[in-house]
Amino acid sequence: MENSINSISLKKSDGKAVSIMGVVDRVMQTSGPTLFSVGDGTGTLVLKGFEGPGVRAYPMINEGDVIRASARIKEFQGSLEGEINKIQKLQGDEAKRVKSSIESIERKSAEITPPQFLIKSGILDKLRDSFIKAAVEIRYAIIKSRPIIVRHHNDCDGYSAGYSLERAILPLIIKQHGGGKAPWEFYTRAPCAAPFYEIEDSIKDAAHSLADAAKFSNKMPLVVIVDNGSGAEDLMGIKQGKIHGMDFIVVDHHYFEKDLISPEVLAHINPFLVGEDGRTFSAGMLCSELARFINPESSAVSEYIPALAGFADRINNPDAMNAYLKLAEKKGYSKELLYDLAALIDFISTKLRFMEAREYIEVTFGDPVEKQKALVNLIVPHIRMLEKRGITIAQSAVKREKIGATVLQVLSIEDSFSRGAYPKPGKVVGLIHDNLQEKGEKNVVTIGLLSDAITIRATEESKFSVHDFLAYLQNNVPETFAEGGGHHQAGALKFVPLEQKKVMDALRLFLSGKK
Repeated sequence: MENSINSISLKKSDGKAVSIMGVVDRVMQTSGPTLFSVGDGTGTLVLKGFEGPGVRAYPMINEGDVIRASARIKEFQGSLEGEINKIQKLQGDEAKRVKSSIESIERKSAEITPPQFLIKSGILDKLRDSFIKAAVEIRYAIIKSRPIIVRHHNDCDGYSAGYSLERAILPLIIKQHGGGKAPWEFYTRAPCAAPFYEIEDSIKDAAHSLADAAKFSNKMPLVVIVDNGSGAEDLMGIKQGKIHGMDFIVVDHHYFEKDLISPEVLAHINPFLVGEDGRTFSAGMLCSELARFINPESSAVSEYIPALAGFADRINNPDAMNAYLKLAEKKGYSKELLYDLAALIDFISTKLRFMEAREYIEVTFGDPVEKQKALVNLIVPHIRMLEKRGITIAQSAVKREKIGATVLQVLSIEDSFSRGAYPKPGKVVGLIHDNLQEKGEKNVVTIGLLSDAITIRATEESKFSVHDFLAYLQNNVPETFAEGGGHHQAGALKFVPLEQKKVMDALRLFLSGKK
């Protein structure tokens, strides 16, 4: 009688022989034994065969084969392994029957009983089916021993989104593979500098994954893109990955002109898909809710994160923000502390850049809380000093002009700040944009000008749209080769450096209403 893998434990089976039946999903040759990763739908167990140092054991057993094995259970580097006594490759109808049974178990295991959302929201209710679809696909990837890559924007909202998913996914990976090195073999979180899934990031993800497939027999990954992914500029990166066998899920809240992404991905969550505005829910808020769908039993996802992400991304949804703030306050996070924590994460993101820094990010998000608060107390006063200095520098350098009823502020970033200085361009533009409004101006457009890009902030009263201006550039001065996006009143555009003057001239014409 075969044992299910999830029933095997060190307490019950240490040193004892057990019988299992399953599908080989990886074969790894080491300088010592040959390792066979076997799954039966309930879990995964590594079986170890030894014929000699570096000698391939049981060469008749390969990936995709259905096997029956007797193995003696031992612990190795924090996870369970089985030393093979006997292994048999199943054939014909018996193999088909076992595979079909395992597939059924895996699909059933991936299903969820959807939890209630943390707050009441008609927008979330409209997206409920997409949450379920995304959660099931992520759970299924874990069960199938498929690596998961979480790609998130390199700011507080992006980190909040990525961390929320991480705290839901890692316990399931550990449960599936028995711990050990599994959380590192089957999960990666990678920040993105650009507000979209760049072709450069896509090629790197594919290259690393193809290398892992060649060296370790890994499957090609499921990539979850968060706080990015919904726009036309993401399409090439996603399609490039799919050529190599990667699949994608997107959780985003940025505007898109036309939904080009949904047909290319397993699941797509974005308020714009259900006729709502992306300013009502940030990626961190959406991913905090998604994390509970992925792992309803996990208590690791902190309920303060939606409020943190919402404040960091200036979400315009008072009902949702008040409800999330109440949850945060119950966990000991006041509004003031959340703003300080948002500043801390934004600052840290500029220093870590593309590092995963898993353990450091855990501390930053409150694991443990004592160290998180110590970081806030130590670093936030320094951040506030840098912000104050940044505003002073910006105020001395910014140029203002009145175009119709709109005040246009232009700050030359490269002339005013050293490369790599904090606050970063988007942050300093936001600071001086807010500062002018505090002085009574309501119709304001603020531009952070670089040699090949502009960062934009605009008030509702200005009726300025980043997307409309991008379309204006593309239609009227196509030689700028402008691209980019974001939200209607906050975003960034890139262009050919040689055409910077034409971009600024076009901006003034656009604001004046001239064609």
